[in-house]
Amino acid sequence: MSNNKPLILITNDDGVDSKGIACLIEAVKDLGNIVVMAPQGPQSGMSSSITSMVPLRMKLLSKKDNLLIYSCNGTPVDCIKLAVGEVLDRKPDLILSGINHGTNSSICIHYSGTMGAAIEGCIMGIPSLGFSLCNQSDDADFGAAMQYVRLIAKKVLIEGLPKGICLNINVPNTSMIKGIKICSQAEGRWTSEFMKSQDALQQDVYWLTGRFAHKNPENSNSDESALNNGFVSVVPCKIDLTDYQAMETFQAWENETITNL
Repeated sequence: MSNNKPLILITNDDGVDSKGIACLIEAVKDLGNIVVMAPQGPQSGMSSSITSMVPLRMKLLSKKDNLLIYSCNGTPVDCIKLAVGEVLDRKPDLILSGINHGTNSSICIHYSGTMGAAIEGCIMGIPSLGFSLCNQSDDADFGAAMQYVRLIAKKVLIEGLPKGICLNINVPNTSMIKGIKICSQAEGRWTSEFMKSQDALQQDVYWLTGRFAHKNPENSNSDESALNNGFVSVVPCKIDLTDYQAMETFQAWENETITNL
């Protein structure tokens, strides 16, 4: 691969054979040298988890002029760590994760393997973007999403991102996208999260399901609002989780001594 072109590292959490990652590759394949390191199977909901109890393995699946595709038996974050630490000969100029089959808006960012990979790239100081389409179908139409993947990737390659910031980008499930909205994370949580049934031995089992409860639907600046109105939502996310205002609230604790307890 030529060192004169940007180096783009790609992963996802739906697996190396998913339609979403194929569409992401297609959208950016002429923007630089592409290295894909993706899970060998589905890894949805893995967040920032890593593998420590078993060894990681990778396999080269395809090699072309400017495109290398590897699979890995680990999580999305494992894929980023393994690619940057053991495969690439230089630091990537950009990390792209996705395109996820299903939304990662609002609180979903905390569960998302797609965004776990983007956050890991951000920790490494690499401009990192997570892309998701609000359609869980295996054969979802990624056509409109691909246009915005390319647009935003090109912009970040040129302009970069602020230190410690990655982007959570969600695309509405429509071909009539109105544009881009810079948003805050919607306030909400998942409720009624399990469906109870029984296995062949009549033992209770619980399947993860759930309903998203939006706590502040009136907030027109949220990602949920943008998506519901046909816009691509872009949420800048910080890896520093410190609440600096709250530090003042707890400052008095520093004056406490063990005798006061």
